[in-house]
Amino acid sequence: MWRKAWADISNSYLERAGSTERIDHRSNAERGIDEIPTVHMGVAACQMEKKGIATEKGELNRAIRKSNRLIKEIRAQIGNLKEWIAGLLAAWETSPRKQQPPKSPNLANLLMKYLGVQREKSRKYSQSWQHQHAADELKTISQAANYLAEHGISTLDELDASLSSVSDEAFSIREGMKAAEQRMKELQKLIENGENYLQYKPIHAELKKLKNGWTNKRDKYEEAHRAELTLWNAASRYLHANLTDTKTLPISKWKQEYADIKEQRDTDYTKLKATRAEVAELQKIRKCVDIALKAEQPEQTQSRTKRHDIDR
Repeated sequence: MWRKAWADISNSYLERAGSTERIDHRSNAERGIDEIPTVHMGVAACQMEKKGIATEKGELNRAIRKSNRLIKEIRAQIGNLKEWIAGLLAAWETSPRKQQPPKSPNLANLLMKYLGVQREKSRKYSQSWQHQHAADELKTISQAANYLAEHGISTLDELDASLSSVSDEAFSIREGMKAAEQRMKELQKLIENGENYLQYKPIHAELKKLKNGWTNKRDKYEEAHRAELTLWNAASRYLHANLTDTKTLPISKWKQEYADIKEQRDTDYTKLKATRAEVAELQKIRKCVDIALKAEQPEQTQSRTKRHDIDR
């Protein structure tokens, strides 16, 4: 409820200022945005970042944004490939029987067909260019063939199944990262408030001594330490709301857990990058298959591929 009220107030100021921007109080999940939300920086962290001083919150937000960009890229590429395969299979199933073998197109044959097409195209160029071009194409075909062999893929159907597996793995990693980022946020708040609580506890204790008399002295002391007491009170409220025991604050334990989760998150990010590289390899195979099918079925496949190129 407080988020909505704060958003309404902010939007009112934006409207009066003539800005078209608006603040949405809903979470990413509530808005249907499947991304890891960033951390609220706060005034102190923002000021430090502006001065070029890296903060823990700033580092976490940069890592979250990198993860979101990578996840978005992988999701888009996988969706693009799945749509392409579905289109090819649908066209294959509806093609005349006399042109349709019993199984979906054999990818190894299509790769060899692609190599033949490229060699034929290169004949109009110089011998030196042909040799270099042939070497580049052989490298492309070799990488594609190795990928297909390593993953036991020989047909479009099997490529589709493999792509689904890659997709499931990427989204599984992503879910783990979301849980890790959420826990890191919680630990950051616990650590920050725990340190503030312990650091300013003596100041609060001194104020309590002045409560039962010395009113003028107490007021002066409170005014002189207003910032520290504000931080202590905020920390006290947060810790009491989120912990069952505030007598002992295991800050070193929280910091170690944070470091362990960060290490695992970095490992998961590396796995996601490997997934992106795998999808990029599938995109190369797609290019080879498209060119081979154009040559194999000129009229039918060219019109279909043009439609896919426009969609991309």
